[in-house]
Amino acid sequence: MPILIFISLFTLLDFVVLFSIGSQIGLFMTLLLVLGTGFVGLHLIRKEGVTTFARARQRMQAGELPSSELLTGAALIFGGALLMAPGFLSDALGLACLIPSARQLMFKALTWLGLKKVAGQQQGSSASSARPDDYPNSQSSQQDGPIEGDFISRDEPPRRR
Repeated sequence: MPILIFISLFTLLDFVVLFSIGSQIGLFMTLLLVLGTGFVGLHLIRKEGVTTFARARQRMQAGELPSSELLTGAALIFGGALLMAPGFLSDALGLACLIPSARQLMFKALTWLGLKKVAGQQQGSSASSARPDDYPNSQSSQQDGPIEGDFISRDEPPRRR
């Protein structure tokens, strides 16, 4: 629910800024700026998208997971969607998602906020702080052998022992 409120407030503020600037510079110039940022954004999406796809392909051929490339691709899609929305704030945020150095700063900020949030959640719950040694009958997840257990099929009635 808080994300919906944030998106609604951002959209409202974006339109207020758009109309305020539009009343100062005129309709033609406002439309020209909004369309211009859209075309610049599409050009940057194509350029950065091809580069990101090539890097992801190289990492996959090397046997690595392209995790940073997946984040970059998500940022490109998000930035492109913001550039398609009319408004100067959404265009500024969309361009920030497309420019590599600004995107790296946003990733660092989101990582810091995410780690701070995760750390706060771990302090509040005792279950997340449990160690494998706390459960004497449990096997370590580091073991490479098969996991022993029983399998019960839901199609067949249970057998009596």
